[in-house]
Amino acid sequence: MNRSTRTPPACRCTVLSADGTPIGYRTMGDGPGLIVVGGALRTAEDYLPLASALARSFTVHLVERRGRGASGPLGPRYALGKEVDDLLAVQAETGARSVFGHSYGGLVVLETARSSRVFDRIAVYEPGVPCLPVPTAWMDPYRERLAAGDPHGAFVHFIRGSGGAPAFVSRMPYWYLRLALRVAFRGPSWQRMLPLLDANLAEHGQLAAQYGRLAEFAAVTAPVLILCGGRTARASRAEFDALRDTLPEAALETLGGLDHFGPEGKNASVVAERVLAFLR
Repeated sequence: MNRSTRTPPACRCTVLSADGTPIGYRTMGDGPGLIVVGGALRTAEDYLPLASALARSFTVHLVERRGRGASGPLGPRYALGKEVDDLLAVQAETGARSVFGHSYGGLVVLETARSSRVFDRIAVYEPGVPCLPVPTAWMDPYRERLAAGDPHGAFVHFIRGSGGAPAFVSRMPYWYLRLALRVAFRGPSWQRMLPLLDANLAEHGQLAAQYGRLAEFAAVTAPVLILCGGRTARASRAEFDALRDTLPEAALETLGGLDHFGPEGKNASVVAERVLAFLR
């Protein structure tokens, strides 16, 4: 089979974080070490196409963040600092000096780099470092719907209130969106998301808590490539401009035709190509 199309085999590994929580990760490929950290409502499975593309030039360590797969639960005292400890544990175990993070995983990566200089080069795709206040009004009704055993209803509150959906979606009636989600969200992707709905609430709570901390990320001294999608909302792209201007050594690039989920699925190779060019 041609090397350019082969999916590298992966081995599953586990390391203990500072609080004793097991953190699973998949290792594949050959070359310098590169850690991949995914976003909210996503598992390592969602990033396998990206990891496979990167693994043709790097030994990729694809992290299963806490609350997912072989990793332990978020725990009752969950905080962003726990995710930092998890990433540091994987880095210490693997010795990887490069890292890629997507969305909330990008926040984890940059927070880790801010407090510990363990990475030589950093690539992030639409990292969740808030430069504006993060909407939180959706969180209470989301929590109530989860407690009532209504995950589709909870998810409607999330997509309407979190600020990530197009404006026309937020104007749709709640009942209509809930019905549409019940019809559309039934496949493997939704089944992977279902166990993560509680974690989604906790992680977005931590995301909201980071507002006002942008200046602190000036402590990240490693070169950083910030990627964003050309289909991402203009307001979000303005936040990435602000992050680029805050980081001492950062470049911001827009990948045309991609949205927030660019590192996943069929577009993963596009993101991988740009990340590889930066990391080599």
